[in-house]
Amino acid sequence: MSDGVARVILEGFPASEGIARGRVRRVVRDVPVAPHVTVPDDERTREIERFRHARRRARCELEEIKRETENRLGSIEARIFDPQILMLDDPEVVEGTRRYISESRLSAARAFDWCMLELKERWSRTSHPMVLDRLNDLEDLKGRILSRLLGLPDPWSPVGDSGGTVAVARDLTPSFVARLDPSRVVGLAADGGTRTSHWAILARSLEIPAAAGLGDVSTRARDGQEIIVDGLSGRVVIEPDASEADRFERRRAAMRGWRREGTESPREESVTLDRQGVTLRANLDLPGEAARARRLGADGVGLFRTEFLVVGRSTMPGEEEQYRAYRSVAEAFPSRAVFIRTFDLGGDKFPVFLRTPPEDNPFLGRRGVRVCRDEPELFLTQLRAILRATVHGDVRIMVPFVNAASEMVSVRNLLDRAAEQLRAEGFEIKRPVKVGAMIETPAAALATRNLATHADFLSIGTNDLVQYTLAVDRTSTGLAHLFDPFHPAVLRQIAMAARAGETAGLEVSACGEMATRPLGALLLLGLGVQSLSVAWRSLPEIRRLVRCCRLDEVRAAAAAALEAPTGNRVKQALSASLAVTLERGRYPAGS
Repeated sequence: MSDGVARVILEGFPASEGIARGRVRRVVRDVPVAPHVTVPDDERTREIERFRHARRRARCELEEIKRETENRLGSIEARIFDPQILMLDDPEVVEGTRRYISESRLSAARAFDWCMLELKERWSRTSHPMVLDRLNDLEDLKGRILSRLLGLPDPWSPVGDSGGTVAVARDLTPSFVARLDPSRVVGLAADGGTRTSHWAILARSLEIPAAAGLGDVSTRARDGQEIIVDGLSGRVVIEPDASEADRFERRRAAMRGWRREGTESPREESVTLDRQGVTLRANLDLPGEAARARRLGADGVGLFRTEFLVVGRSTMPGEEEQYRAYRSVAEAFPSRAVFIRTFDLGGDKFPVFLRTPPEDNPFLGRRGVRVCRDEPELFLTQLRAILRATVHGDVRIMVPFVNAASEMVSVRNLLDRAAEQLRAEGFEIKRPVKVGAMIETPAAALATRNLATHADFLSIGTNDLVQYTLAVDRTSTGLAHLFDPFHPAVLRQIAMAARAGETAGLEVSACGEMATRPLGALLLLGLGVQSLSVAWRSLPEIRRLVRCCRLDEVRAAAAAALEAPTGNRVKQALSASLAVTLERGRYPAGS
């Protein structure tokens, strides 16, 4: 601890996996203030021309950032900038600004500022995370154009001029993150944002650890303070004390060792000390991560999130584009299973092109398979693309947010329709393809036995299962302390689903963040989950953990944990019962 300043711990959301330690550099995005200026009648045409010129410059700058991002990270990451580029030609933005100039004789800067304020006011009436991400894009674009109209420098202050910097901000934008140098900026921490924010997606591609939704980190941290960012848990520690710093160093050393072991021995089996095999697959957000997961020895892909194809886009993705993405992942694992989740839309992920009406409770509204019913053409196109990819590997289809067997029947009917179309068109496909249900709600957990009769496998999505069991919005910073994966009610549902799957002879996997945490992974195995799917960067760590445990001990510890009355007591019981296992795996105390 330096200067006698007390340690501050903030809990947010995991945004980009990894752990970093550095010095705070507060990043202030100063969106310029447009002064109230009116112009004479004969200068209105000139102001409209100045606005057109500012838009043209902004488009050139954004297209250059997009090109740089594509060369550096890939075409999918580069598409993140399309919404801002499209916004430059949005009739509400263009015509609205021109109208204020022509009718109210406002300067271009003031007219544009008013127009953007109107849009912000309209969009701000919802707390929907997807809308908030659009607001972030709106603010970024507003700052860029106003700076050009007012002759000011870039609204973002520079960062990363020295190594070991952790950028701390109220919120971040993709245009800022895309240009960061990971050798200098080692971590990111923001008041707002979620894992699905555009800037968070880029942070993961750059492998910069990040935590989002921290509430007030930008006001509580000061330049030069020491800070630790844990992108796996979403925790940030400002001015860590000696024990916290020591724990970080030991954890970082252990992680480096796990990564080195994973790279040097990627095919080391995930087998427990009592010779029980555990299937260890990877979670992927983007196709390019498949090669990284393969190098780290993944036993396939347990969750391929496909929302990158639709979120932030103004048009529906075509079948060919989707097919290429699915094929690339299948070809990366030719002899391993690849579980492709159909679009999990709704909640914090809804594409602009669907033009859905606002919902007061989006996480309780049109989500997952429910959207499939309402948008059959969108999902038919996706199923066609997935079926075409089946000839390139063991591709399986995972259906999100299932509550009833009838929903699985509807998906299978749509799949049959897609298969008939493809065969008629001369495409080669593999049938039957395995189709499984995600267990993400108490209703699904309680109905697992029935769902199992209509599914080829089951996958427990622990993030949503915790959210819906505890009635805690997992994107709410204020409720983060109530979001407890170790709550006894959650554990009992996981155990129930695992037993039902085992009875039906189905593989039961888990693919949420719980599987990435040491105690969480061990608990899931002890409760009867047969395979784990984790963030690809965590593969070496969890494989090491599996190889250092005895399944009989883990099952006994899980049985005892099921009797604990609270989440804290569950963790205490597990830590005590599995202390030897954690020590074997080189896990520092408190991990």
